[in-house]
Amino acid sequence: MYHVNNKDFKCPITVTLDIFNDRWKLSIIWHLLENSKRFKDLHKDIDNITQKTLTVKLKDLKSKNIINRKVYAQVPPKVVYSLTDIGKELEPLLKKMHDWGTLYAIKFGNIDKK
Repeated sequence: MYHVNNKDFKCPITVTLDIFNDRWKLSIIWHLLENSKRFKDLHKDIDNITQKTLTVKLKDLKSKNIINRKVYAQVPPKVVYSLTDIGKELEPLLKKMHDWGTLYAIKFGNIDKK
């Protein structure tokens, strides 16, 4: 039995699914693999996410220790998001998902190379 984030789980896969239960969180992490980013840069990088949704997902990922949020005391305020050490551990998995998605698109769809 696993007790994580005030919930009980019988299987570690369900722990993972509980954390990454939507399409946005993995995309946020993917973009933070490159480097630390400000909110506006993340919003620009992630297709079709609203500011409200991005705010909610960032708070959730922070509460689950996947990302860091650093606030700089300046005017205007500067907030930078980065991956925690455990968040960085997702890199090989996300790269494999990226490669698989590319392969799938090549075999069963179209790729628009802009």
